[in-house]
Amino acid sequence: MTKKPLYRRVVLKASGEALMGDQHFGIDVSVVDRIASDIAEARALGVEVGVVIGGGNIFRGVAVASKGGDRVTGDHMGMLATVINSLALRTSLVKLGVDAVVLSAIAMPELCESFSQRQATAYMNQGKVVIFAGGTGNPFFTTDSAAALRAAEIGADALFKGTQVDGVYSADPKVDRSAVRYSRISHADVINQGLSIMDTAAIALARENNIPIIVYSIHEKGGFGEILTGGGHCTIVADT
Repeated sequence: MTKKPLYRRVVLKASGEALMGDQHFGIDVSVVDRIASDIAEARALGVEVGVVIGGGNIFRGVAVASKGGDRVTGDHMGMLATVINSLALRTSLVKLGVDAVVLSAIAMPELCESFSQRQATAYMNQGKVVIFAGGTGNPFFTTDSAAALRAAEIGADALFKGTQVDGVYSADPKVDRSAVRYSRISHADVINQGLSIMDTAAIALARENNIPIIVYSIHEKGGFGEILTGGGHCTIVADT
């Protein structure tokens, strides 16, 4: 018997770096296909899924600023990288027979539709996977903030953060072997302890809208579906 999912509508935030696989740059199609299969599994459970993907596998705007370049231009370039990743994910989802649409915060009608809260909600009500590209459309805001914003706009029950580790730790577990993994922690404690799972603006926005953030490893095949039905390895960030 298939387990009933804990959430009706979610947003998945995946890092752009995850799409590289073992490469040093760009997109590993096999990785995108695997992430798409996890999303397809979630849809099969009846969960409505929105997705935000970073662009760090192609370009990071802050890297330009750190070398003396213009931050606004750098962030615009980073937004374009997220559109590339979003189109790649849509292609992988369509290959699996999953109806998906890309909505961009930056108008580029030849490539995809422009974002509006009304259209995004309508597509999700139809059962389409909605991929939110272009960040928030504004410089100085990360794709983490974009994910929290879109989650609030579409009334998501949870925001999933697919990352490099299987939850939130007291320190970087790759550096500090004594790091403690939390099974549950509040939004406030994440901010107060300076735990770098998402930027502060994203966590605060999720907190204000009572949206739990669920941190898990994007590299664990099937992990998304397991957590949706109450299993798997993750950390739940919630105040209640």
